[in-house]
Amino acid sequence: MDAKLNIPPVTAAQQKAIIYIGLGSNLGTPIETVLIAMTELAQLHQSKRLACSSLYRSAPIGPGEQGDYINAVVKIETQLPPNDLLSALQAIEQRHGRERNGRWTPRTLDLDILLYDQLQIAHEHLCIPHSHMLQRNFVLCPLLEIAGNLTLPDGSQLTDRVADCPAGRLTKLPNPTP
Repeated sequence: MDAKLNIPPVTAAQQKAIIYIGLGSNLGTPIETVLIAMTELAQLHQSKRLACSSLYRSAPIGPGEQGDYINAVVKIETQLPPNDLLSALQAIEQRHGRERNGRWTPRTLDLDILLYDQLQIAHEHLCIPHSHMLQRNFVLCPLLEIAGNLTLPDGSQLTDRVADCPAGRLTKLPNPTP
């Protein structure tokens, strides 16, 4: 067990896990930032990038005036345990100037572990599946694009969850992905 988060490490029987990571940015040059982050995810230690969704423009969530977000989802295969993956993602965020100023604030880069195989973790610092993903079209639509037949850890089908999600303002962008 990881003493910090009490999360079991990846064992030999679990050598490789399939992970879905949500990306978002609405400060600086969001399209460029998300594309660069997709490349950085491909370079994670003990990991291999398997797929990238298209980029999507979405309305911000939360208080105050903010610019639109650019969002995407990346699928990776990794041998990193969840806590090590979280640390690696936070290091990428830091390199992009991420400041943690509370919930739903503008961000240079936000990287969220959406799913880690069928693992379910409920901890103060790490919640898998991501606690709000089923209410966010900017997560579900890109996820559907790269994992259309996905069964979620609760046994539900991704396609059904997308159909149940509020539409909101979401636009698929024509930009190429890395």
